Amino acid sequence: AEVPAANNAIVTVTDQNNNTFIFTEENNSGIYKTTSFIPEIDQEYTLTIQYNGEIYVGSEQLKSVTPIEYVEQNNNGGFSGEDIEIKAYYNDPANEPNFYLYQFDTDIAVIPTYEVYDDEFTDGNQIFAFFTEEDLEAGDEVIIKNYGISEQYYNFMFLLLQQTTDNSGGPFETQPATVRGNCINITKPDNYPLGYFRVSQANQYNYTVN
Repeated sequence: AEVPAANNAIVTVTDQNNNTFIFTEENNSGIYKTTSFIPEIDQEYTLTIQYNGEIYVGSEQLKSVTPIEYVEQNNNGGFSGEDIEIKAYYNDPANEPNFYLYQFDTDIAVIPTYEVYDDEFTDGNQIFAFFTEEDLEAGDEVIIKNYGISEQYYNFMFLLLQQTTDNSGGPFETQPATVRGNCINITKPDNYPLGYFRVSQANQYNYTVN
C-alpha cells in the first residue's frame, strides 16, 4: 500500500551555530524543500519535524565523498556469463574511515539499486562499486550516484539491504524486523518514526552501456 504524504508539517534544519533553515512543502506532496540551505562538510545538522502535534528530531554530520574516477563494463558477467556488469571506480582517502552509499538508476527498474561500502580492508586503495542488471543492453543509461555517509547510516542501510536482498519489493516494503534510524519522537517516544535523516555530499556519473 502507498504511504500517505505527511502534509502540513513544520520542517526545519538547524546547524551548529543555531542558524535555522525552513523547508516548505510543495503542493501537498509531502516533499519539503528549501533554497537557502548550503551545508558544509563535517558540520552537524539537526532535523526537527512538527507533525500532528508531535515533534521528531534527528541529527547527522555532513560527510564528504570521493568522486567516481571511471567506469568499466564487462559483458560476460553473471551466472550465465551473458550479463552486463558495471564497475564504478573511486580512490578511497587513506588513514581515515570512510563509508559510501551507491545508487544505480536505470529505465529498467522502478526502484533504484542501492549498495553500501566501507574501507575497513581497502583503506587508501582504488576500489569499485558493482552493479549488474540482467536486462541491461547497449544504449541503456545508468545514472550512478555516490554519497558520503556516516558509519551509523552505513550500519542502518547495511541491515536494511540485508533484509531486502531476497525480496522483490525493494527497501521500502514492510521489513521482517524493524531497523531503527537516527530520528526520535520527543513527544511520544513509543511512536518512533521509521527512516533516517542523512546529510551527504554527492557525486554523479552518467554512463551509457556499450
